[in-house]
Amino acid sequence: MAAMATHPLTVGFDLDMTLIDSRPGIKATYEELSRLTGTYIDAALAVTRLGPPLDDELANWFPPEEIPAVADRYRELYVTHAIESTPAMPGAAEAIAAVRQAGGRTVVVTAKHQPNAQLHLDHLGIRPDALIGRLWAEAKGEALRAHGAAVYVGDHVGDVRGARTAGALSVAVATGPCDAAELRAAGADVILADLTEFPAWLAGYVEAGAA
Repeated sequence: MAAMATHPLTVGFDLDMTLIDSRPGIKATYEELSRLTGTYIDAALAVTRLGPPLDDELANWFPPEEIPAVADRYRELYVTHAIESTPAMPGAAEAIAAVRQAGGRTVVVTAKHQPNAQLHLDHLGIRPDALIGRLWAEAKGEALRAHGAAVYVGDHVGDVRGARTAGALSVAVATGPCDAAELRAAGADVILADLTEFPAWLAGYVEAGAA
């Protein structure tokens, strides 16, 4: 298990399906992308497997040579179709606040295009101390380590791998495509039903670390 936090405490959070429920906006964006390109995309299926980079999902629908241009178009459409329709996950604001109340810092590390991730955070009034985008799985560990994160909170087995790479405690929330059993099998140290359970867990974690 990763070591307890050193002070100041830094906690990392994933974005999609951890802090925000991005399914409605992503579904709408895929539907519009499908309409404009004339390429069938099962948007309802795509939103059941959020987490990996956009290019990975597009590879299910487009030939490799088209993916860079299609990804750029998706990100442009995303601004119009996904930001306002995306709510915060239950407990998201309170989770960020709990870290601050404990005297800590928060950093969001996500596979999402960073400018679009920032639009989500601004729209919802979620203000981490740092945001790093376009990183997935083990690559997230590099950013977490650079920011000294002792804990990383995410919903996907890729987030567990990112925490492990950083030497951080993996706190998994079962609010995304991976259920508790998958997260546990991937090596998550802590599994929460959702972020509403995070403040109480953090209080115990900080108290244990200070003992």
